[in-house]
Order: sequence, then structure tokens, then C-alpha cells
Amino acid sequence: GTFCITGQQAIHQKAPTYDELSPSTDLLETGIKVIDLICPFAKGGKVGLFGGAGVGKTVNMMELINNIAKQHSGLSVFAGVGERTREGNDFYHEMKESNVLDKVAMVFGQMNEPPGNRLRVALSGLTMAEKFRDEGRDILFFVDNIYRYTQAGSEVSA
Repeated sequence: GTFCITGQQAIHQKAPTYDELSPSTDLLETGIKVIDLICPFAKGGKVGLFGGAGVGKTVNMMELINNIAKQHSGLSVFAGVGERTREGNDFYHEMKESNVLDKVAMVFGQMNEPPGNRLRVALSGLTMAEKFRDEGRDILFFVDNIYRYTQAGSEVSA
């Protein structure tokens, strides 16, 4: 079904110690055969998808969200850092047309916003994903665009 977050939680929290981490050998079946064969995702792991403009990174993310929502009833959290308004709007409508909008939590910090706002978008998305994880749900967490995230951090520190 649908999901919602109640209450408040700080976006700046203490990271778990190494001893508290629980490594997993379980693999996530993404439904994208080439990914499952060449670069399988470990549950609880981290994966980076890097490439130039127009190579299909966002399309790949949308396909992953769609497959996980429909095949595994999984939830996804998407943090759009420094997105163009058009990109965020297109992403929203793509999720709506795929009928997975009730399985995706989205948070955006657009290009025209101050760097402090853009910097906090990724942490806000991470906090949402951690909340769902703590409820025992399987979550995919996406940050698009990590370069714009580091750029915002650089602008804040200057």
C-alpha cells in the first residue's frame, strides 16, 4: 500500500559504528537482466551509476524504481539535488504514469535554490529512507545528482 512519514527526525545523526553494521550476502533482483548478471546489487549495499549527460542514468533509475515497486512491492526514496524544474516535473509524471507514485517518496532541491537547501536535500532523503528501514521495509535510495551535491557543499564551505 501507500506509505507516509509521521513525526520529525533530525537530518544530522550519528553514524552507526562499524560493529553495528550487518553485512549481507543477499542479492537484490532488479529485473534488469544486464545489471543482475554483470553488476548484481547486494541488499544493504551501495552502488554508483556515473556517466555523461544523456546516457540514461535517470532512465535507469526510473526503471529500477518501477521494477522494485511492481515485482517486490518495495519502496524507493528519490533525492533530486540541484535538479532543473523540468527534470523534477518529468520524473514526477513518469512515476505517475507508471502507477508507482504511491511507492516513491521524492524530495527536491532545485538549481535556483540556495546551496544550503540543495545540500540538505540528500540528507533529508537519507533520513526518510532510514525511517522506512527502521520500520522493517526494503528501500532503494537514489540521489541524483551527486556532483551537484558536492558542488553545493563546496559553495556552502566557501
